[in-house]
Amino acid sequence: MAVEKMALAKAINESLRRALDTDPKVVVMGEDVGKLGGVFRVTDGLQKDFGESRVIDTPLAESGIVGTAIGLALRGYRPVVEIQFDGFVFPAYDQIVTQLAKMHARSLGKVKLPVVVRIPYGGGIGAVEHHSESPEALFAHVAGLKIVSPSNASDAYWMMQQAIQSDDPVIFFEPKRRYWDKGEVNTEAIPDPLHAARVVREGTDLTLVAYGPMVKLCQEVADAAAEEGRSLEVLDLRSVSPLDFDSIQASVEKTRRLVVVHEAPVFFGSGAEIAARITERCFYHLEAPVLRVGGYHAPYPPARLEESYLPDLDRVLDAVDRSLAY
Repeated sequence: MAVEKMALAKAINESLRRALDTDPKVVVMGEDVGKLGGVFRVTDGLQKDFGESRVIDTPLAESGIVGTAIGLALRGYRPVVEIQFDGFVFPAYDQIVTQLAKMHARSLGKVKLPVVVRIPYGGGIGAVEHHSESPEALFAHVAGLKIVSPSNASDAYWMMQQAIQSDDPVIFFEPKRRYWDKGEVNTEAIPDPLHAARVVREGTDLTLVAYGPMVKLCQEVADAAAEEGRSLEVLDLRSVSPLDFDSIQASVEKTRRLVVVHEAPVFFGSGAEIAARITERCFYHLEAPVLRVGGYHAPYPPARLEESYLPDLDRVLDAVDRSLAY
């Protein structure tokens, strides 16, 4: 069994390497992905090993990067494009939502666009403006896109493989504050389905639902709650669109309480859709309203204030206390 402990960023690198080696139609594109290896070194060494025609340094033009990827996909390629930082994706938003997401429906199913758009996202790294956004809800609202976010190295490796193999466009949100977190990766495993949620900690008193960077925080919350005799279940969504509502429902029917945690602002965030749908599905099981913990409805603050903006242990534990008080 090929099991290796590696950082999440390294797992993505190894997954891209495997895809490039396996399929000659896979190309990697983006700003500084080649010679530099990416600002987070996620693509380090790939251009050296696969050449400049497979790992392509692009101009600083996000709309052009995604537009070129669409053209390549129309010609049978499987482009993996990197948006260097989350806040830089908006020049490409038009291409993503009006072309990439719509072509399959527009062509009545005749045209497929197997494009992966990699976006390092979220805060916690002390970055400057436009480098710490969490825009996943903006893309989840658009039909025709798959939205996923791994929380650990193993998922990062396998979900990237599955995203590249998908005939539908996938927005792959990478939690940049977790890039250096290490975990075991079995490169010969049979992975879970791409859009299936996973219970990462069993519990009986309340369900914590999260994805990407907040899964680790929710596990820490569950540890802290256990010291007070409370048993919290932690569910890693892994996918934001589609959402695995069946797994959330199964957990909530057991625990009867739900707190949803994400870095993005709570207002119109993905947690709102989860809260509404689970309230409909589990109305007679719930002992308390579904609560949400996330960022504030304000521009992301300067780095020195981000710890006050981001959800932390105390804010999630406060929501747990409020839910259990009903």
